[in-house]
Amino acid sequence: MRIVAHSYIHPKGAFLNGQKLIDSSLDKDYLKTIYTTLGLDYPKFYKMDTLSKMSLLGTFLLNDYLPDYKDCEDNLQVIFANSSSSQVTDLKYIDSYLSAGSPSPSLFVYTLPNIVTGELSIRYKWFGESIFFIEEEFRSDFFLEQAEYAISRGNSYCLCGWVESNVSGVEECFLFIIGDERKSNISDNLINILKSYRNE
Repeated sequence: MRIVAHSYIHPKGAFLNGQKLIDSSLDKDYLKTIYTTLGLDYPKFYKMDTLSKMSLLGTFLLNDYLPDYKDCEDNLQVIFANSSSSQVTDLKYIDSYLSAGSPSPSLFVYTLPNIVTGELSIRYKWFGESIFFIEEEFRSDFFLEQAEYAISRGNSYCLCGWVESNVSGVEECFLFIIGDERKSNISDNLINILKSYRNE
């Protein structure tokens, strides 16, 4: 297996393969800034929760590295995770019920984290398998185990993602494509890439 490409979405900007493409560090609505700068035309974007917005933008950056759309059903598995599930939207949904007496249907849609992979599947017309895990922290070995299993079942590529938005204000989306090629130790590489993005 090898890392084909990686992207990172964060309030400070949008990155592809370690290079900053868009600086949004001075913008309050950094996701809108990245969206408009990339020239996307997908009106549903504005209705999405933060997890889905970040994931859509991060995936768009990886477009040139993904397999052809017609091959995705059989060749691509989507493997995402975070530590806080849909916590931010859950609290907004509860507030919509407590303050307005009527729970918001538009928020309810995003009270499960796997809506993220669902939104990507709808946008890109992917019909293959997808999964969203809840983990305490990013662990490269976890993603690699899942990717190895997916590839052993016939997938050629895995789109993996650690996408986080929590009440502490942490927002980041680290996506990476793993390809089915000669095995190598890429666990340390993934950790170092994420640390570099985080400036750790």
